[in-house]
Amino acid sequence: MSTIRIAGVIPARLSSTRLSRKVLRLIAGRPMVEWVWRAAMASGMMDSVVVATDSDEVAGVCRERGIPVAMTSAACPSGSDRVREVARQIEAEIYVNIQGDEPTLTAEFFPPLLALFDRPEVEVATLAVRCPPEEIADPNAVKVVTALDGRALYFSRATIPFDRDMGRGRDPVGDGSGFTGYRKHLGIYAYRKAALERFAALPPSPLELAERLEQLRLLENGIALYVAEAPGDTIGVDTETDLLRAEAVLMGRAAQ
Repeated sequence: MSTIRIAGVIPARLSSTRLSRKVLRLIAGRPMVEWVWRAAMASGMMDSVVVATDSDEVAGVCRERGIPVAMTSAACPSGSDRVREVARQIEAEIYVNIQGDEPTLTAEFFPPLLALFDRPEVEVATLAVRCPPEEIADPNAVKVVTALDGRALYFSRATIPFDRDMGRGRDPVGDGSGFTGYRKHLGIYAYRKAALERFAALPPSPLELAERLEQLRLLENGIALYVAEAPGDTIGVDTETDLLRAEAVLMGRAAQ
């Protein structure tokens, strides 16, 4: 991988429907987006890591803290579109789309993700982790099922695969006798440049619109997406409760 130029991109919108101004919210003394940037930089696997934003305020806070910024259009409908705009400013072979609301991310998440590109057939990569039992039926926890070679077969907010015995008066999740391999998708992606360009140029697809899951656009258009095992779960921050949970994790790490 050392001969491949890799760019990390952290899309960061200031507006957020569920938690206002969340990328700039302070967590353990630092803006949320700074925690994400520090984790990506600590991996040492990317030639550059930039915050992609249309907000002058976000850009200003980042520059004050020594974080590189790429300005993108306010018309970008998604993080992937921001990454594509950055790809027109920064030349690389692989672009990593890093969610700006994942402050508990660590450097250890990037090696398994990027190692997938040692396989020439891999155009797009992402991560998953064993789904906690309490999140298996939660539509906010996106589940993924894969082929034996790691290629994603489907992502869904529904509980997939469906354990038929759950409909026979049993609780196979609770009693441990049923399917135990549920996997939760983590929203970190890496793309070869051609795949990123193709993906962002495609219109939203029917399954994507139904599930509100952008990655389904890839599968519906025949673009394979491979899934690596993450070293652990993360806390995606969408609420004040999530913010407090993330802060507790980060303060705990600092105390070690």
